[in-house]
Amino acid sequence: MKRSTTALVALGAVTAAVTGGVLLLGVGGGAGAAGPDDGLPPATATIVRTDLVLSKTVDGRIDFAQRRAVKAPVEGTVTVAAAEGTTVRRGQALYELNDKPVTLLYGPVPAFREMKVGARGSDVLQLERNLRDLGYGAGLYVDTEYGSDTEAAVKRWQKQLNRETTGRVGRGDVVFQPGEVTVVAADAALADQVGPDAPVLTVASTKPVVRARLEQTDGALTARGTKVEVTLPSGKTRPGKVAGTVRPEAEEGVEGGGQDGITVEVVLDGGSRAVSGEDAEATASVRFVSEAREGVLAVPVEAVVALRGENGGYGLQVVRGRTSEMVRVETGMTADGRIEVSGAGLRVGMKVGVAKP
Repeated sequence: MKRSTTALVALGAVTAAVTGGVLLLGVGGGAGAAGPDDGLPPATATIVRTDLVLSKTVDGRIDFAQRRAVKAPVEGTVTVAAAEGTTVRRGQALYELNDKPVTLLYGPVPAFREMKVGARGSDVLQLERNLRDLGYGAGLYVDTEYGSDTEAAVKRWQKQLNRETTGRVGRGDVVFQPGEVTVVAADAALADQVGPDAPVLTVASTKPVVRARLEQTDGALTARGTKVEVTLPSGKTRPGKVAGTVRPEAEEGVEGGGQDGITVEVVLDGGSRAVSGEDAEATASVRFVSEAREGVLAVPVEAVVALRGENGGYGLQVVRGRTSEMVRVETGMTADGRIEVSGAGLRVGMKVGVAKP
């Protein structure tokens, strides 16, 4: 997915950037003046005040965060499955197995056992919270114990779903997810026989993200909170930040899958409004900013001269009318062909020598 990388010029290359006609100092921070028309550079550039940004731009695409597989807990035949793109909420069926709905409920604890009278635990607590929020909380005391009040609430819920009113909730009856989900892929087709732990659907949160792939060497750009600028398929630009990385096992079927790089999820300022009306099948452009310096003095990289002598360092050939002098400078960040400079007497608008184009 790599599209372009901003050129980063190593300072070692700067030392040979300017040749003939440049005065090289061998000592301290003094200046060497030349006579009229003597030692003038073949061309000049202007010192400017600007923002320097180190960045890398790669392709990405609009997706949804936190993709994960929904697996069948028991063996059966898929008789109904939610269509791709569907948003499923609490109390609605994600799919049907053997003509029985598997209902989405909210909670962090997966359904790992049959829940019935006498059961205790955090799974019971989240079941009771869901029953209450679905409108079956009359007479229900919400706690970690599956009592007769829980059984009665479950029976009322089962009756509403046209299911057998057993008062028990089996592993294959519900799926717990952190919240509402978007179905992004159907892993099992209608009438498929699925066994325990076989994927039926792939779901994700309803929060849109932009997914982009970076190389392993770009690990520093994947840190949570790294600022990015996204150019959407429509051409609009939106700021955002890195929300995290995606595990390889969660990337099956996603463009750029595999383990040769790092896939990151970027959240945009403005959330779902930021991508409203955008073509999710088209490519977006993601610019990762690794470092930025605002309002610094900068010159073209080729204006910086390596000074000879035991003190070494770097300088600029400052041109004043028909004379020039070498001024010692400190260098900083380099980006987009410019380098940050600082030193006594430097100011915006000064002319400095560069090699002839």
